[in-house]
Amino acid sequence: MKRILPVIIVLVSLSLVGLFLLQASWLSNLLEVKRGQILNKVSNEAGLVAQELSKSVYNGNAYRLIPRKPTFRLNGTTLGLKLVKPLMVEDRFSEKEIYEKLRHQFNSELKDLDFEFAIVNTEGEFEMKSSGFSQQYIDTIRNRTIIIPITPSEAAPGGIENIGQTETLWVIVPDIKRQVWESLRWVIAIAAVFMLIIIAAFFVTVKTLLNQKKLSEIKSDFINNMTHEFKTPLATISLAIDAIRNEKVQNDKEKMNYFSGIIKEENKRMNKHVETILQAALMDKQELQMSLKKLHAHTVINEVLANYDLQLKEKKATVELLLNAKNDMIAADEIHFANLISNLIDNAIKYSKENLILKVITHSTNNNLVIVIEDNGIGMSKESAKRIFEKFYRAHTGNVHNVKGFGLGMSYVKTVIDAHKAKIKVDSTLGKGTSFTIEMPVIPA
Repeated sequence: MKRILPVIIVLVSLSLVGLFLLQASWLSNLLEVKRGQILNKVSNEAGLVAQELSKSVYNGNAYRLIPRKPTFRLNGTTLGLKLVKPLMVEDRFSEKEIYEKLRHQFNSELKDLDFEFAIVNTEGEFEMKSSGFSQQYIDTIRNRTIIIPITPSEAAPGGIENIGQTETLWVIVPDIKRQVWESLRWVIAIAAVFMLIIIAAFFVTVKTLLNQKKLSEIKSDFINNMTHEFKTPLATISLAIDAIRNEKVQNDKEKMNYFSGIIKEENKRMNKHVETILQAALMDKQELQMSLKKLHAHTVINEVLANYDLQLKEKKATVELLLNAKNDMIAADEIHFANLISNLIDNAIKYSKENLILKVITHSTNNNLVIVIEDNGIGMSKESAKRIFEKFYRAHTGNVHNVKGFGLGMSYVKTVIDAHKAKIKVDSTLGKGTSFTIEMPVIPA
């Protein structure tokens, strides 16, 4: 597992990088293709409008007579010279009408397209242009201009041909890159969502593998601890039995009682370990049975402390009992609540040095009984404090076996707390000590 995990992470990472590069290449090609499609469609649709304008302007009276000075008189009649001038788009259509024709034509496939237009005459002058054309005409970097000739299709009536008569329709597509992106926004959004899903799946997979690795290490540590915890009492019992078989011991009643007492105590110790493991199994199946009843928390705390009297004396401990809560009545399971307090006190004793100072403090709020169990022991790192309630987790103390246990006590505490709909918080400073704060709902007095 240790060797294969980095290989898996590297391979999946390379796959993700490759997928990113492929997506980037695909997106770049897609944008270029879409850009070409939009410009081609604009050219085609604007060409149809140009054909319509050509038919309307040049296929009717394709010229007009314009009076010119000077005039002269002939036989008393005033005559004026008239100039024949071909009809132009501006003579038949207004700016609004041409815009509406273009908009109508674009609505088939380019309904969201922004555009500006102009009509340029045969002399290269702008006959008419849309309101934003001049501003967009200047920007040749971001914008694209399409020029379509408005070419006469046939000679006009009256013998005057429109040969060489060519106006042009100019269509500007502003900020073509932005408009291409906007036209593909849903495609890009869906691609991005799928990429995020793949990345999320990758991280979940890696996190799961890392958690499995941690769990594997923790379970290995648990098995080692369990082997050690059972091996020691079994060895002690074996030695005690060998001693009892000795004739001198058999004849000495005091020694017989001593060795039989050892066997009994070690047997109790193994039973306690078995019970702890069975409790863990029940917690896994969520089969922790609760029998709630009214309890005085102070009574339970005093009884639990009494059970640790000898161990506290061995540690030369000072116990400060400050049971200040005015209302200590709670609805709790007597056995599990007592075990909860017992595990916290046992934890304080295990992870302490000589001259332990153990403080058990209570006070009450409107809705809760607050119990604080504080010690001046070796404390925990921030990482250990975060993980203290994980099953099988044990804070490292330098020597694997210098602290007894399977790493199940704090997990059991958290399970009991949750079953009582209570809260627990841990504060710890490495080298200075640890404090557990419990908030249990109280029964109103």
